[in-house]
Amino acid sequence: MKSRRVLLVVFTLVMVLGVGAAVSGCGDGTTETTAGTAPGTPAETTGTSAPATESTTASTAPSAGGEVIKLKYADQNAEGTWSAVHAGNPWLDEIEQATNGRVEFERYFGQTLVTGMDTWEGLKAGVADLAWCMFQYWPNLVPLAEVITLPFLPYESAELNSSVIWQLYEEFPSISEQFSANRPAAVFTSTPFYLLTTKEVRTLEDMKGLKIRTLGGPPTALVEAIGASGVLMPQPDIYQNMQTGVLDGALANWEGIYSFRLYEVGKYLLEVPFHCGMFGQAWNHNSWNGLPADVQGQIDSVSGSYASRFWGKNMFDSAEAEVPDLIAKQGYELVRTRPTDEQIAEWAEKYGAPLWEDWVAKMESQGHSDARAILDRAIELLEQGLPQ
Repeated sequence: MKSRRVLLVVFTLVMVLGVGAAVSGCGDGTTETTAGTAPGTPAETTGTSAPATESTTASTAPSAGGEVIKLKYADQNAEGTWSAVHAGNPWLDEIEQATNGRVEFERYFGQTLVTGMDTWEGLKAGVADLAWCMFQYWPNLVPLAEVITLPFLPYESAELNSSVIWQLYEEFPSISEQFSANRPAAVFTSTPFYLLTTKEVRTLEDMKGLKIRTLGGPPTALVEAIGASGVLMPQPDIYQNMQTGVLDGALANWEGIYSFRLYEVGKYLLEVPFHCGMFGQAWNHNSWNGLPADVQGQIDSVSGSYASRFWGKNMFDSAEAEVPDLIAKQGYELVRTRPTDEQIAEWAEKYGAPLWEDWVAKMESQGHSDARAILDRAIELLEQGLPQ
């Protein structure tokens, strides 16, 4: 009888502990969102991503209790790149500070969560909550916003260009609608892309027949108008393809030349301000809508025009100012060809203005009747300079 009583007590304890564990596993109503498992590859790698169809975004909205909300951030660029050091991590820090520590990011740099090419769809699917985007990886995704990438626009700085494209995004519903699959927190541009090659190119005539990595949209049209072959590929793939001769060169800015060590495989730089690139930071809609209203307001305080200018200035303008000296200090020499202002003006007249008109005609043929108004407004804002 005594042994039976002991067995009954043991059985009861096991049942109680089992039920408690099951209840704990089902969630206790806490508001911490931790979507998915950290990848096993280091942040500096550029390997394959998690499947773009796997949704790991937290579905539980935070309560008003002020608990930490953990969110996933995805970025193509490795953590040691100019982008991550001077813009990516500092901006995420600003968001965390603006929310008084209620938001905390799990930071996946170097394509460890999703590849650069898959980011927009992966973000939409919920693989990440917030992500860095290179919009010209996806031709025709936001064609009206590509106005800012037209060749030979009156560039002054990436900060100015970024201010202009964000203002256009806010002023023209036809532009913002094209971004609507996700929620932009910033839209920004680079400094001008120059031509980095494995063989010397001193004029645009020398580009004919070369295989040049370029971006989608107007930059591809420019390369083809000059007589070269445009090749679309993500930035991390340029090094190997230039090294093996698949590419003769790439249109690149100083940030990309430095971050991806392209100066090791390309010796010649033709400093013609061909065009700029367009980038952004965007939220998954469910992730954003799941945040408390006060947290959304705090994040918005360091987003929009502020964040667009921040990224243009810190990711690109800072690199333009400092990277040439840093490359030289590493013992690498770039043979830099700087055409005269007269030569650049001649090329702008030959290849710039006609492509502006081609862009307007193409957009109007697709039903965008405000294309010319968008182009005129972009030029007007660029000529006005940075707002005070």
